[in-house]
Amino acid sequence: MIRIKRAYEAPAVGDGPRMLVDQVWPRGVSRDALEIARWERDVAPTNELRRWFGHDPARWVEFRERYTGELASPAPLPCPAGIAGEARTGTVTLASGARDTEHNQAVVRKEDLDRLAREQTGERA
Repeated sequence: MIRIKRAYEAPAVGDGPRMLVDQVWPRGVSRDALEIARWERDVAPTNELRRWFGHDPARWVEFRERYTGELASPAPLPCPAGIAGEARTGTVTLASGARDTEHNQAVVRKEDLDRLAREQTGERA
């Protein structure tokens, strides 16, 4: 299972490995307080896309399309199949500093990882 939490929420026992999916570190949160297993800044949206989006819900649909395209790029990314595999056997939590919990990169990243997990098990959407 893959969960999404704000980076400002306290870690919980059931979170499993926590991964920060932002390109910039959340303001005012120490590394110890965040308790992340990995910082996946390489799979965060590019600065250009992040600035264009600006967390504007009116740009959400296009942001999702653009960011999904970035995730599908041929450039090597940190092992998404490994993360999807971890989620099949336990919980993985994607942490993001975004205020809007419905329109942010963690939501898109979760969709991408859920798709990979289904492909690994041969399930259909």
